[in-house]
Formats: sequence, structure tokens, C-alpha cells
Amino acid sequence: MGVGRFAAAGVVAAAVTAAARRVLQAGPPGGAERWTRTNHGGEPVSMLEGPAVAAGLVAGAAVSGGPPRVRTAVALACAGAGALGVLDDLAEDTSTRTKGLRGHLGALARGRLTTGGLKVVGIGASSLAAAAVGTPRHGGGAGRALDVAVNGALIAGAANLVNLLDLRPGRALKASALLAAPVAAAHGGGATGALLGAAAAAAPEDLAERDMLGDGGANALGAYVGTCWALGAPRTVRVVALAAVVGLTLASERVSFSAVIDRTPWLRTLDQVGRRPVPAAAEVEEGGAALAPGEDPAG
Repeated sequence: MGVGRFAAAGVVAAAVTAAARRVLQAGPPGGAERWTRTNHGGEPVSMLEGPAVAAGLVAGAAVSGGPPRVRTAVALACAGAGALGVLDDLAEDTSTRTKGLRGHLGALARGRLTTGGLKVVGIGASSLAAAAVGTPRHGGGAGRALDVAVNGALIAGAANLVNLLDLRPGRALKASALLAAPVAAAHGGGATGALLGAAAAAAPEDLAERDMLGDGGANALGAYVGTCWALGAPRTVRVVALAAVVGLTLASERVSFSAVIDRTPWLRTLDQVGRRPVPAAAEVEEGGAALAPGEDPAG
């Protein structure tokens, strides 16, 4: 049953991701230019990958097996994070761009609602809703309330963390697969299959630097990973995972993840798997201002 669910979820997620990408390519909402950004190498890339991956994850979750409450929670978390991420991708005011979680929360504190701030609030709400749906009801009372709060925070935090990693081709796809693997098996294998299926369908264009996840895809992937942890790990492990997510998020405001990866041989090797060779000139540039802490993935 586990192998069957793994295969079914993977095939469905891959098929829906690929089909959604083709449909979006044929008629990009608002025109292709609206979905085009410049990547770290100065080349134009499409963000249509993002909603396609989010659609694939939701479809894969629907056939992944396990309790209906878990499948519903995964779909809710991914759909909410993906939709809000796409909104931020398309509606962000680039003339007054606010970067990083601290920047968006600071703007909210000053009474200015950015699209990023709306995304932070919205993903928090959809993550909490997913946690309320997916968290088992046995026990009830304060214990369940604590679980829902921890789970919701973990889902939202993971959605943001994976988005912070989406600064180089394939990085967020690889990181999501690695982060979800330890606990995805708790859902019977289907959750792993859905994630790998969607990632496999998106990887060729992502690694070739023709597509990028954008906030829509990266937030959906992160929410998927966070839900796997939230609904598949014991409370102590979830609290530790949440602390790690919060710590990494705070560190990202001061430290460049790309710079750390480039300085760590095994991380750099993993990061380069499947990617086009990096020219020597680009390697020098990667140590510069383009890697500023808190950098948004559109760069």
C-alpha cells in the first residue's frame, strides 16, 4: 500500500504540475511579461513554475493516502501559501520594495500594508487553519490548543524558510525534498511521492534557468514540508523543529544563505548538482551585494 500510494501520488503530482505549466504557458494570466523576472545571472526567467508546482502538490496530496484530515490540511496549507505567494509575486510595488520578514513586519507596525505583509498575515492564518484541521482531536483542551499553535507556526515558518532558499536554480526543490524526507514516511509514503513528483516535473526548467518558483511555488513547497513535520512528528520534535526554523529565519536577516553555501564544500556541491556550470566571473560576483541578507527570491 505504501509503495502504491507513493507511486500514485508522485505520478499525479508530476502530471498535474506539467499540465498546469503547459496551460499557463499557452495563456499566461495578464501576459507573459507579467510573469517574467531577472534571475541572479541577469537572465529572464518565468515564474509560471510556481503556481504549477502548487497545483501539483495539492493534487498529489489528494491521492497520497492517510487520514482525510491530513490530506485536507496539506491541500489547505499549500493552496493558501501558494495563492498568497503568487499575489506577492504579481502585485508587489517594486518602486518601494520592502525586503525580508523584518521589513514587512516593520511596515505593518507603521501602518503600511505591503503585499509581503499581507502574505505574512495570510499564510499565518491559512497555516493555523490547516493545523486546526489536521491536528488529531483526541485529548482536547489545552494540549490540543498547544499542538495547533505549534503546528500552525511550524507550517508558516517552513513556508517562509523555503522561500528564503529560492535564490539559485533548483535549491528550493532540493531543500524541500531533503527536509520533508525524515517525516514524510509517517503519512504512508504518499506525501513523499507527491513532493518528489512535483519537484521532478519542475526541476528540468528550473535547473536550466528558464523557470523559477517565485514566492508562489516556494511558499507552497515550504508549507508542504511544514505540514509533513507538523502532522508527522512527536510534539518535542516539532517544538525543536520550530525553534530551528525561527533561528534560521532570524539569522537570514544578517547572514546570506548563499554565501554560507558557497563557503561549505558539501553544500556547494549539492547546490550545483544539475545546474549549469557557474562561470568564474559569476563566482566572484556571488560574494557581492546580490547576496545581501534578507534578499527576496526574485533576484
